[in-house]
Amino acid sequence: MEHKELFIYNSFTRSKEKFTPIDPDRIGMYVCGPTVYSDVHLGNCRTFISFDIIYRYLMHLGYKVRYVRNITDVGHLENDVDTGGEDKVAKKARLEQLEPMEIVQRYTNGFHDVLKQFNTLNPSIEPTATGHIIEQIEMVQQILDNGFAYEKNGSVYFDTQKLNATSDIYGTLSGKVQDDLLTETRDDLKNQSEKNHPSDFAIWVKAEPKHIMKWESPWSLGFPGWHLECSAMSTKYLGKTFDIHGGGMDLQFPHHENEIAQNMGACNCAPVNYWMHANMLLMNGRKMSKSPDPITGLSNSISPEELFEGTSPHMSKPYSPMIVRFFMLQTHYHSTLDLSDKALLAAEKGYHRLMDANRVLTDLAYGGNDQSSEEDVEINKLLDQAYEDMSNDFNCPQALSRLFMVATKINAIKNGQLDFNLVSRTTWERMQTTFHNFIFEIFGLKDDSHGGGNGANGEVLDGLMKLLIDIRQDVRAKKDFETSDKIRDTLKELNVILKDGKDGTDWSIG
Repeated sequence: MEHKELFIYNSFTRSKEKFTPIDPDRIGMYVCGPTVYSDVHLGNCRTFISFDIIYRYLMHLGYKVRYVRNITDVGHLENDVDTGGEDKVAKKARLEQLEPMEIVQRYTNGFHDVLKQFNTLNPSIEPTATGHIIEQIEMVQQILDNGFAYEKNGSVYFDTQKLNATSDIYGTLSGKVQDDLLTETRDDLKNQSEKNHPSDFAIWVKAEPKHIMKWESPWSLGFPGWHLECSAMSTKYLGKTFDIHGGGMDLQFPHHENEIAQNMGACNCAPVNYWMHANMLLMNGRKMSKSPDPITGLSNSISPEELFEGTSPHMSKPYSPMIVRFFMLQTHYHSTLDLSDKALLAAEKGYHRLMDANRVLTDLAYGGNDQSSEEDVEINKLLDQAYEDMSNDFNCPQALSRLFMVATKINAIKNGQLDFNLVSRTTWERMQTTFHNFIFEIFGLKDDSHGGGNGANGEVLDGLMKLLIDIRQDVRAKKDFETSDKIRDTLKELNVILKDGKDGTDWSIG
């Protein structure tokens, strides 16, 4: 497919802009990855699924995309470096009496396993912070050489006031003015005397003797600041200025703001042309929290595993990864998303309806007279609008609504309520292609509602259901309605629905 005109909401300018890549055919995209000291949070999954869909759509438009998503395995501190904060990976390793890289490997594997269940594509490159210490030391030296940092007692701090004297860029992304930046710093900073200004931040930290993860540098035995890794790795793999930088909205300040500062200090250039941020995931209308509610005693949080296994007290049943992914499609990535049992039940029905419509498109032989009609015009308009929606800042919920409008017509054709002769062969074939492209290539869904997309297991399930349907038809022909009803009712208890129609009996889950 040739490149369509695409518009992206740029967090930096707070406006929707026409997307113009640096290279007409190639796109560089960097997304901040997880800090691997614990299991991945469902809210983080929402961010990675959002950028997976963006990645998929950019490739669907014909772009060659280099997608870089990092692994933070050092330097992400609890609280603030100046209050004696401890590296999260190192702390977990100390508490569990393991090597830090054992912690890193365990939770990196877990992160990959969860995203695989959500059917996200692997990034082009997945660099780790510990694998790029040399690049980070080099960037610190560049910032020092350019006069935008200073060394105190083995630690190196970025000089925000020096940047502010030459540019007004610091604070633009987050919308924070200098007074805000000052009031959000702590008054009791442990090493406040080392800083020239409260808003300065560490880009290299001298390690205390008890610190596990540390490296030699020109300034001290220490470790890089958290913000530095993304600046160093995005520059290495995408260049000094690239197309898209993404992450959760919670990273705008201080992480992304400080990334901009570091790049300006190192090369006097903004790191990226389009900043994109996914909004947070709520649960039952409130921010997720592991702290127990004083009344119910329940935490307002849920893990991916609890969702899939149905072990959370917040949910009435398990939900498959594809149901959860479909649920996330129904809200724009830039808006908050409210997770609840009621919302997932509704998403489950919508998911099955979409898959059923696609199955009809795939299995039903064309039965029209190949003549165009007003119905043709309406269907093609809806398909065009689905692409227009995706090209309007990746508006998945609006594109999804167009597909559901087409699904209504597909079901009407199947049920004889819409004359097949009103749909031309060209339109029917375009519907087949467009549904497949959106559902599987762009939205990244798999059909687990009917045994589809599951390889040998899916074929076995299809075969078993065909056998049960054949047995039920045989007993009905013998007027053994008791056995027929028992098969239908037992399957219903297992959440398998039989649908009798003029062309025979079909089945679906949910």
